[in-house]
Amino acid sequence: MVARANTVAFQGIEVVDVGVQVQMASGLPAFTLVGLPDKAVAESRERVRAALHAMGLALPPKRITVNLSPADLAKEGNHFDLPIAIGLLAAMDILPMDDIVAYSALGELALDGTLLPVAGILPAAVDAAKRDRSLICPAPQGGEAAWAGDRDVVAAPNLLALVNHFRGTQILANPAAPGPGRTAADRPRRPDLAEVRGQETAKRVLEIAAAGCHNLLMMGPPGSGKSMLAARLPGLLPPLTGEEVLEVSMIHSLAGLLEAGRLTDQRPFREPHHSASMAAIVGGGNRPKPGEISLAHRGVLFLDELPEFHRTALEALRQPIETGFAVIARANGHVRYPARFQLVAAMNPCRCGYLADSSRACLQAPACAERYQNRISGPLLDRFDLFVDVPAVRPQDLALPADGETSAAIAERVVRAQEFRTRMDTGRSDDPGEPAAGRLDAGARDLLLEAAERLGLSARAYYRVQRVAATIADLDGCEAVSRAHLAETLSYRFPERRGPRARSGPYRQTG
Repeated sequence: MVARANTVAFQGIEVVDVGVQVQMASGLPAFTLVGLPDKAVAESRERVRAALHAMGLALPPKRITVNLSPADLAKEGNHFDLPIAIGLLAAMDILPMDDIVAYSALGELALDGTLLPVAGILPAAVDAAKRDRSLICPAPQGGEAAWAGDRDVVAAPNLLALVNHFRGTQILANPAAPGPGRTAADRPRRPDLAEVRGQETAKRVLEIAAAGCHNLLMMGPPGSGKSMLAARLPGLLPPLTGEEVLEVSMIHSLAGLLEAGRLTDQRPFREPHHSASMAAIVGGGNRPKPGEISLAHRGVLFLDELPEFHRTALEALRQPIETGFAVIARANGHVRYPARFQLVAAMNPCRCGYLADSSRACLQAPACAERYQNRISGPLLDRFDLFVDVPAVRPQDLALPADGETSAAIAERVVRAQEFRTRMDTGRSDDPGEPAAGRLDAGARDLLLEAAERLGLSARAYYRVQRVAATIADLDGCEAVSRAHLAETLSYRFPERRGPRARSGPYRQTG
């Protein structure tokens, strides 16, 4: 007789059903685990044996075989402990087999039988609901599993409590889903744009970037406020929709980043250090995990000191920026993670950072600026919609009180602009360039053609310029994109060149 239990494996954000089959046969005592388990799964034999011993149980002196099906799928992670233990208990007639096959189970076992939290409870619970199953999980994650709907969730503190629940001697109540996020008192205060002195042009560009989800590159000397501006962008973005909350939370659940089972109700803001590897940025590793671009899904990815990042990590961003997902290719399969993020980057004009200040610039200027800026490839620069110069702040501006326009006021304009865009795009073509192109008036079209000819715009830049101009028109509440809207767009795309050799810098347009 073969006992059965259910669990899952993760391939990116996709959930794959895994069956746990346990057979106890006559022969020399042995405990064999098959089905392509990795090291963590193979070690579950000893954790399960110790947990059963803590309950006063011992494995029978038989030949025990545990198969994780499908056998050709690699099994990775620490969440297989609990389903293996459940299958063994069913094979020993301690748990009713007819009951446990209606559940999916995930959890790590401590040596004393305590159930420890694992990653991926939320996507596993959603998958269980689709398969018309209930879920067994560790007690600390019961609230996270409860978000999947009105399915039965057994959140057990330890293995003994789980056995007692199924045998009817102890009832584990269904956990309640916590609030979608932290309360206002617990939530950290968002930085406000009113706190930034000066930099009015940069604030305007930040508003345009928020309204159209445009990628932005800021350049300026150290201490000019680039990082401050980037940190305030999430406060200008509209709240996540219900569907987006679930998307973001499932990714964070896979990464083990959900706090106390609460869904992530705020747009992510990720700012990895420039020493981060390509696997850390894009995702992957020996056991593939979501990278920074996936953790920034539906939010902002901020790369400070852009030229200091590894070249391979930067070039790996090019495809996800266009497609909205990251594909991790391995010999035994492909893993796909959502990665629809807004890229914001900041950089100094040169290594010393003071190219525009002759009294502080290094002796190699302006050649050092050319070498420093050329660390960023043309194809990557072509994917930025907006470029803005962030000059050093004057001391007299720093002495002024922080009484600028607040983030809340700008966020209201952003929401109105996006609602206006939705009304304008209703019934239009799905072509990414046509909705914006159809709004250009005659003067704007003439200016765009002239700019494309003189500046050598690539096809990608040609459409991105139109979309930025349409965003500016949305902020103004104008149905038609005028010549003034397009002129403002071009001023942000091509700031003033720096020095006689600046055509090699990041404001050079590649075709």
